Amino acid sequence: MEQETLEAACIVSDMSDMVVVELHSAVKAKEAEEGLPGAGCNSLDIAKALFQNENNENGEDHDDDDDDDDDDDDDDSGTDYVNSEKSGTQLQRCERHRGESSSLPDTFQTSNLLFYERFKAYQDYMLGDCKPSEVKAFTADYLEKALEPCDWLALWSTDVFDVVVEVQDLDINDLKAHVKLVQPLQYETRCEITEEDFNSLLEATQHKVPLMELQVLYNESGDFDQTALTLEHLRFFYKHIWRQWDEEDEDDDFDYFVRCVEPRLRLYYDILEDRVPAGLVAEYQSLLQSCSQCFQQFSELRSGLNADSDLEPDNVSMVEGLKLYDQLETFKRKLHIIENPLLRYVLAYKGSSRQQCVQSRGLRESGMKVVHVVTAVTNTIQLQSLLTARLIPLCAAEDTEIQFHRDPVSAVDACHQGDTVIVLPGTYSVSSSIFIPDSITIEGFGFPDEVVIENQYKGDSFVESTGADVSVSNIKFIQHDAIEGILCVREGTLNMENCVLQCETTGVIVRGSARLTMNMCDLYGSKGAGVEIYPGSVCSLVSNGIHHCKDGVLIKDFANELDGMPSITLERNVIHNNWDYGVILVKPGNGEEQHIHAGGSEEPALHGAEDKQQEAEPASRLESAGTDSTDGDVAAAVGRKWQFGRQLSRNKEASCSRPVQDLMQHQIFVSVQDNQFKRNGKGDFGVFFY
Repeated sequence: MEQETLEAACIVSDMSDMVVVELHSAVKAKEAEEGLPGAGCNSLDIAKALFQNENNENGEDHDDDDDDDDDDDDDDSGTDYVNSEKSGTQLQRCERHRGESSSLPDTFQTSNLLFYERFKAYQDYMLGDCKPSEVKAFTADYLEKALEPCDWLALWSTDVFDVVVEVQDLDINDLKAHVKLVQPLQYETRCEITEEDFNSLLEATQHKVPLMELQVLYNESGDFDQTALTLEHLRFFYKHIWRQWDEEDEDDDFDYFVRCVEPRLRLYYDILEDRVPAGLVAEYQSLLQSCSQCFQQFSELRSGLNADSDLEPDNVSMVEGLKLYDQLETFKRKLHIIENPLLRYVLAYKGSSRQQCVQSRGLRESGMKVVHVVTAVTNTIQLQSLLTARLIPLCAAEDTEIQFHRDPVSAVDACHQGDTVIVLPGTYSVSSSIFIPDSITIEGFGFPDEVVIENQYKGDSFVESTGADVSVSNIKFIQHDAIEGILCVREGTLNMENCVLQCETTGVIVRGSARLTMNMCDLYGSKGAGVEIYPGSVCSLVSNGIHHCKDGVLIKDFANELDGMPSITLERNVIHNNWDYGVILVKPGNGEEQHIHAGGSEEPALHGAEDKQQEAEPASRLESAGTDSTDGDVAAAVGRKWQFGRQLSRNKEASCSRPVQDLMQHQIFVSVQDNQFKRNGKGDFGVFFY
């Protein structure tokens, strides 16, 4: 018994040493760093620590020393509902079953937990650093410590009925509870079910029901808060996190929480908080369903082959099995890409339904061109200035007319190919995305800070461009809640000059085959990359400021070989104060040594002592080489910079960063010169292998 206690304590102590990166919220980071009760705690102490903070002010005697007690005071269980300073329950009452004719009692409200509460519960108490094959054992150990063993009331809830039962015993390994009906019977059904039917059902299941179908009845004493929360964590895990193929992974030697639980948990809350495009959510759900069906077929075929192990499998079954296995791996890889926030938009996401419906209008049949003037209120002086500076030159030909609009969306929607939109000074709040399907010019009549378009629409994107030749200048765009980006160039060419892009979620996105030229613009505030460059795209960034984003420029080189490499020009930009990297390249990795072709020969990536020597080279020397040297020296300097492949994530199993040589030889960069990189959190350049 003492040996088991020590082993349990060691497991918990090991969990407390885990470090998980990319917790962008300060609260989440703080929660991830807090410790657990030390190895001196016994099994009862560990069980209490699952959901309660120890408080020495109650005058209780503990075996731990004073220092350990102080540490326990600061411990957080992953949920703030339970506090020993207050008597009674700290959980809310769920009244969803209450009604005029309902006989069902209330249950605990546990479904509204925050991200960091679930994160901490899974990381510190339920899963720790377990492997996929160890998930069930770790879960059983967690349930054994946290659940009341018997004598508590619960609502057995299914799709067909809800009935009150009493838990008499637990079968932890099978995730079931031994129950009996509470008399007088309290239940609600969606079909005709009698008490005899309930008794027959329980007899058929040996009075065992799944723990995930039990919801603890509300009790003000606080004695069952821990049990209610434990069942909620279990229920949520198997509904939203666990996949039936997880333990089938041939490479089982990785941290299951880091590779699978954290990304899926983040994705769940991103979807819940409308931070993922609706189309991508539908794609993810479809992939999950397809993967489940494929896994089911593969499992049935494999079971059939195993049952006939004495017979040699026929060729048809083997070929079918290989095809299903290949499909399953493809589905799993696509799911992994969507679950990873860095790679989430690699799939061919087609945009919102409205964007797909917007088609190019082409030229007007009459050949007439229109100048669209956007203003809510104007005065004589401003109108005269506009007439002299822009309208007379633009409308010199007889085939041009002028139209006035009160907002930019209606002006752009009325445009045909060759039209011009002039936005007068003012702040324009728009409640829908701006789609630009034709070759038009949009310009602000004044400085960017005077011409402001602010997005109040909670949609997939703010501005989307598919026109063959679009120009935007002298406008400030302010983004709120646009999921896919403040500006997305899906097709064609967009030339942007002297604009300000104030992001809140994601920045500028350049899709494959699209072209972006961005000159003298200021971009900041993106929670993702300031500029995301996809394979096959052409992007020219000249004299821009890109700052206070997660990453400055993110280059994606991993989609499809047919897309080709991106073509990038970086000149005279100031990329500074980004949380992670100034410029980062995302590439596929297979765990093997990477080789970069340079001048027709293969040379292995640098490693070992050579790495350390290069990392010790002052960054200022490289920066000066990138700004003061000849073009040949610039290329060499950039190649040296890209050798600093720094680790983007602590998830060593899912990805790694390695030095990379001579990326200029791969024609990613057409030109790189006179750029300044300052105070980027993880470094100026990085490489992420997934």
